[in-house]
Amino acid sequence: MEKSVTKTAKTVEEAIALAIEELGISEDDAVVEIIEEGAAGGFLGLGKKLATVKVSAPDVEEEEEAVYYGDDEAFEGDAVSESEEQAVSFVAEILSGIGIHGKLDSYREGETIFIRVTGQDCGAAIGRHGETLDAISYLTSLVANKYSEDHIRVSLDIGGYKKRREAMLISMAQKAASRAARSGRSVTLEAMNPAERRIVHSALQTFSGITTHSEGEEPDRKVIVVPTRAAASSGPARPMQTAQPTAADEPMEPMITDEPMTTNDLMDPAEPMDAAESTGSEE
Repeated sequence: MEKSVTKTAKTVEEAIALAIEELGISEDDAVVEIIEEGAAGGFLGLGKKLATVKVSAPDVEEEEEAVYYGDDEAFEGDAVSESEEQAVSFVAEILSGIGIHGKLDSYREGETIFIRVTGQDCGAAIGRHGETLDAISYLTSLVANKYSEDHIRVSLDIGGYKKRREAMLISMAQKAASRAARSGRSVTLEAMNPAERRIVHSALQTFSGITTHSEGEEPDRKVIVVPTRAAASSGPARPMQTAQPTAADEPMEPMITDEPMTTNDLMDPAEPMDAAESTGSEE
């Protein structure tokens, strides 16, 4: 099995050197594929492009025992499809164009191509509320499907943004569900894109005492968390009847009314979210 890395730098030579250093191989053993040669750009450097290369190294580990697959069968492993290769090349070209140096990893599961970009200063490729990342993902999906007869879904994550955002959404959803179940009042979450709403619906599927649905039109469509008692009621939702608290009881958390719950409700004031992070379809 070959090991390979994709690197970007000012020149092809620098990109190759970075890749060889990471792989820990000599230049003689490296198999180099130049994805983008780069360009110096015109006046004031406008149009400048970084060089992007893919360097591979053969696996020098001991050969494993061959597995017999039949007289006319030969197993060679899952080859990288053209759609995956073109998608990765497109992402590398976009990142190169905005001056981001990073490492690209990709793999395919079923009809989904997963592309992960790690590196520093990825904020420009993420954008406010992940809008730039969503745009790059959409364009990458168009490129991948151009080279595939079957529909391909692309899942692109840059700088770990989607992973952190998903964890934050799940935490916010669970907090909203707890409030709705305790108070007997519906809780409205902040406006989200379809992919984020799917995460919330999925996270609360097994949460007892509440149901979820979406209301509104894009881009202001929001998830509503409804307590099952209120959802089954024919009239307006009312607070649940509870016993009067004693001095030893914990005070009930204030109910959410008109203001939608946002990710800011969960943030530690000492650890504000990155300015660039503030992300993909659903019902």
